Amino acid sequence: MPDYGHDLLFGAVLTPDAEQPHAVIELARLADRAGLDLVSVADHPYRPDFLDAWTMLSVIAARTERVRVFPNVANLPLRPPVGLARAAASLDVLSGGRVELGLGAGGYWDAIVSEGQPRRTPGEAVEALDEAITVIRALWSTDAGSGSREVGGKHYRLDGARPGPAAVHPIRIWVGALGPRMLRLIGRSADGWLPSATRVPPAELALGQRIVDEAATAAGRDPRSVRRLYNLPGLAPAEQLAELTLTQGVSAYLLASDDPSTLERFAHEVAPAVRGLVAKERAS
Repeated sequence: MPDYGHDLLFGAVLTPDAEQPHAVIELARLADRAGLDLVSVADHPYRPDFLDAWTMLSVIAARTERVRVFPNVANLPLRPPVGLARAAASLDVLSGGRVELGLGAGGYWDAIVSEGQPRRTPGEAVEALDEAITVIRALWSTDAGSGSREVGGKHYRLDGARPGPAAVHPIRIWVGALGPRMLRLIGRSADGWLPSATRVPPAELALGQRIVDEAATAAGRDPRSVRRLYNLPGLAPAEQLAELTLTQGVSAYLLASDDPSTLERFAHEVAPAVRGLVAKERAS
């Protein structure tokens, strides 16, 4: 796999702990001050011990100045795409263009069913995610005028819906998904692939990247248009992350940690070292 030449991004994955809401906000503020690029929060709407992800992201955006925020990743079965599209665009306006959309087809189906939503087969999950991306993009496409939008689909559809509000910047859709069908969907339609190292270890990245690239090419897209992000369960050596960038095309690293000192070390030591190693290799 090639180095796609993307700018490097570093960020955090925070736990929206309902018992420590102010601590989560302070972690986000620390990430902002430390120079991280992204702050994300896990989205598990069926967990009462977690605060609602979008509410948490809204407060984080209001209490920070430069960091971009996104759900990691939004649970599609419990967050219909029309609501997601308008929520993301609204927060992008309010934050001055600092929102991206992490999106997932769903998991933990017993919990999703307990919330009143149907259990989807793997094929239905792919189909629903594909339709959802189409719906979301249709509602974001305000440059085409204020006319109504029509999108047909089995799971999601628009029948004369009006687009808007208009986001401040082009919001990216980063999909967290596994499996060949999902990866082909990402190559065709998404702006990024966001796997976790706990599910896709480094040794298995190349196969997924190849599937995404082939699907993008078949759809007439440049594979470089799909950013490759990676959720990390802990600190990794700068040399390892630089190698992943140069050989696997990964260009954004999200550290899952609720420890202030770990986040500071990631921001102040690991991120600059990775940038330096990659810049040196690219220059040569």
